[in-house]
Amino acid sequence: MAGELALNLSVQPTGGNVSNALVPGVLETDLLPPTRGTALFVIRCVIPSLYLLIITVGLLGNITLMKIFISNSAMRSVPNIFISSLAAGDLLLLVTCMPVDASRYLFEEWMFGKVGCKLIPAIQLTSVGVSVFTLTALSADRYKAIVNPMDIQTSNAVLWTCFKAFAIWIISMMLAVPEAVFSEVAHINGTDNISFRACIPYPQTDDLHPKIHSVLIFLVYFLIPLTIISIYYYHIARTLIKSAHNIPGENSEHSKRQMETRKRLAKIVLVFVGFFAVCWFPNHVLYMYRSFNYSEIDPSLGHMIITLVARVLSFCNSCVNPFALYFLSESFRRHFNSQLCCRRKSHHERSTSYLHSSSAVRMTSLKSNAKNTMTTLTLLNGHNLKQEMSL
Repeated sequence: MAGELALNLSVQPTGGNVSNALVPGVLETDLLPPTRGTALFVIRCVIPSLYLLIITVGLLGNITLMKIFISNSAMRSVPNIFISSLAAGDLLLLVTCMPVDASRYLFEEWMFGKVGCKLIPAIQLTSVGVSVFTLTALSADRYKAIVNPMDIQTSNAVLWTCFKAFAIWIISMMLAVPEAVFSEVAHINGTDNISFRACIPYPQTDDLHPKIHSVLIFLVYFLIPLTIISIYYYHIARTLIKSAHNIPGENSEHSKRQMETRKRLAKIVLVFVGFFAVCWFPNHVLYMYRSFNYSEIDPSLGHMIITLVARVLSFCNSCVNPFALYFLSESFRRHFNSQLCCRRKSHHERSTSYLHSSSAVRMTSLKSNAKNTMTTLTLLNGHNLKQEMSL
């Protein structure tokens, strides 16, 4: 988030310039005493390297995830469309927010000009909105699949889900417009009369704006969505507990398979939500605490470490979902492994004979047809099992 992801800092105006204020773009490392030059050197080398590692891992995981879901028709289900949109939001965060945030450890002031100060915070907030709102939509989808399975419409479910995912992006961009409107480059007066530029995501007219900004960010992008998700999963848990006692034992094989598949999908979404909450909560708390309590930058090493941990943890959320899916979904794990080994397989196929290749193709076709036949069984409630078994 612009004010939050940038540096979790708040503004206390002092007129034309902002003096000793906690503002986005101001790092505690910029104000460390000279005696900490060695520590500052280590931070400027180690932290950007850590950021680069997170970006690399996140790009690898999310791009592979999207490639699997796009290239395999069997994986194009309602949950997977939302998960692909979630991966796209994570990619946007990785390629915009993280490089900008890492640059602040290499340069002592804002380096992206007025246009960058308008665009980058809005893009960052859009990506966070896509993530949390998509998780909410995923939870709603699992709620409908488990609590109200008769309400699921299978004829155009995939198309309707694409529309929902697109609407989430539009809403997230609209909510980020104020960030672009009010963000501005300000001159900051630090310790020892050192002046530098920083990008601030709200007006500097009074000390109320940072408080309003931090509270709204916390409510809209964390507390309210997680409350809605909690309500959904409360009803999901109740339904699953009841179903364990109400399903007959003899003629319910299809119902049992369906319920097990839906439970597994609900578990995957819940893990995504749990990672989001754990990774983002420290960042939100730190941002609000600073907005309400700080009037000057705390240059202590302990405070700086807490800030770095909170920010790195929030960024890590953009690269953990593909790996969580890898361990929780056998189907995704199989496709992911095939993507990693595709070059080796391609080389092996070119070296085999035509007869052997033809046999392999025929065998693969038979397996694919058998799989499609099994996954397109229509259940008693009219819901197509293919939409639930893709993961």
